[in-house]
Amino acid sequence: MSLSTDVRAAHPHHRHGWWWKTLLVGFLLWVVTIVVTITTLNTNLVPTIILLGSFLVPFTVVLFVIERVTGTVSTMQLIVAFFVGGILGVLGASLLEANLQQDALVYIVVGFVEEFVKGVLLLFVGWRVRPKTARQGALLGATVGAGFAAFESAGYAFNAAITARGIDLVSLLQTEVVRAVLSPVGHVLWTSILGAVLFGAARGRDRFRWSWAPVVAYVGVSLLHGLWDSNSTISTLLAFVVTGTPFSAARNGVVPASIAGVATTLYVIGLAIVSAVGVVVLVTVLRRHRRLDRDANALAAWPAPWSSSSSSSPSPSPSGGGWDGTPPPHVPR
Repeated sequence: MSLSTDVRAAHPHHRHGWWWKTLLVGFLLWVVTIVVTITTLNTNLVPTIILLGSFLVPFTVVLFVIERVTGTVSTMQLIVAFFVGGILGVLGASLLEANLQQDALVYIVVGFVEEFVKGVLLLFVGWRVRPKTARQGALLGATVGAGFAAFESAGYAFNAAITARGIDLVSLLQTEVVRAVLSPVGHVLWTSILGAVLFGAARGRDRFRWSWAPVVAYVGVSLLHGLWDSNSTISTLLAFVVTGTPFSAARNGVVPASIAGVATTLYVIGLAIVSAVGVVVLVTVLRRHRRLDRDANALAAWPAPWSSSSSSSPSPSPSGGGWDGTPPPHVPR
């Protein structure tokens, strides 16, 4: 007796659960490293804290993608997209942002620059991916965005740690915790939206196809990115207005203690609103393309006019010889 040959074995990398197990173990290692650093005052462990804290959440995003991606995408391609894409992304963004003027629109410009760099990398990574679907694009976009977030967070953590008084471990840890918590609804989310629309426009094709939809998506995620980055300034200004505090109360750019709590609350609310908008957009795009794929499969399953299965049907066309090609009412046109 032999097993049936049409039984498909599970993909060796599709073992769901590795991403959260890695997140849990990595978090414990990060905490242990902090405790040992404080106990021994060994500054050689500071780079370990920076790397663990900056890469843990973004890398678990990659593991999440590895367990769900299909088609011609290999695990090695995703790892390369994460590391190489992240490095080239922060380098390219740094070069393009080097001469930006600090004004009211700088965060919007930064959003357009960084999303452009990630979009180019996403095109390069996904050029030979089959099949091209919105879901595949969202997953690959999340990988590229996670790489960008990891290397950028490492830079911010390093800057927070180095002060004129030496290494500020508290500031380092605060920076890492905040950026780790927010990274899935930051770079990862923006590039997922762009990837979903970009790949969705090429649905059913081997190559990317020109469409206005990816351009609109690029502008949209860049604006969301800019609003996200400028949220601190916006929330501070709103705190002055809401509390009726004059702007002259600020000394050397420091927010008065009387409105600091209001500014923080508005900051959290602003991030929540921008994140919610991004999540709604991503879910809407994925649902729309899932519906389009379902409709396309339904039409493909309907017998063609020249198929032998339709030759015995009693619905000939007026000209005779076969069906008139009109699907039944329940099949979307």
